[in-house]
Amino acid sequence: MYIYRPKRFYVTAFAFTWAFWLLGIFCNNEMLRVTGMILGLISPATVAVITVFASKSDALKKDFKRKIFNFWKLKPLCIFAAVLAFSAIVASSILLSTLFGQPLEQFSLTKDFSFSGIGVCSAFVSILLASVLEEVGWRGYGEDSIAQYCSWFTESIIFGFVWALWHFPLFFIPGTYHFEIRQMNVLYMINFFVSVLPFGFITTWVYVKNGRSMLSSIIFHLFVNFMQEKIAMTQTTKCVETLVVFVAAAIIVLTNRDMFFEKRHIGHILE
Repeated sequence: MYIYRPKRFYVTAFAFTWAFWLLGIFCNNEMLRVTGMILGLISPATVAVITVFASKSDALKKDFKRKIFNFWKLKPLCIFAAVLAFSAIVASSILLSTLFGQPLEQFSLTKDFSFSGIGVCSAFVSILLASVLEEVGWRGYGEDSIAQYCSWFTESIIFGFVWALWHFPLFFIPGTYHFEIRQMNVLYMINFFVSVLPFGFITTWVYVKNGRSMLSSIIFHLFVNFMQEKIAMTQTTKCVETLVVFVAAAIIVLTNRDMFFEKRHIGHILE
């Protein structure tokens, strides 16, 4: 039986990501800075792929391939429900934000992205790459490596903290969305970290409900990133959105108690 090693995976993924992203923070050479940004972004996925295919477990390798290539086993209704749920979160956040003086015009689409992208990559390409590469890393090995030892509820809490912390260097790299919101107000930076925690429950729900499919997570992640960028929400509204996400996450957990709290899968992820 394969033994998951979450500590080794996350320490390695963080070490490589943060080391490469330090180039983006301290290096003045544009080419080196862009290279560091890209290498840091692909580090979790690279570590996950190497961990899986360097292992001697045929079950682990087969499971990885199934999660990314078996698109015919996706559950369209589950993905649609997740997309609909996040759309409702955005709409509710905008409506509630009017109580704080924010305009209803936020329901419109923005003309441009709020950041310039990674080096020569456009903002949209950066969002696409982030959605795909993050999910290959986190769902390819990271999330399962935690859930092998605890309930999906506990896993969501642990992963939420880890996922939030992973983004930290981005707040100091010019050209990133995270850098832009830190420049606006440090409270918006704090709000980002807080918002990631309950969102971890929603991403876990999408992942597990679709039979632990990386493809479902990629689709949902891309939709969320695109909505966050193209819907003209102010940063004040995104603070309101964090509260709405907490409520949505609580509803999802309460209506999927068996999924989040069962322990039948512990020690048997690959089965």
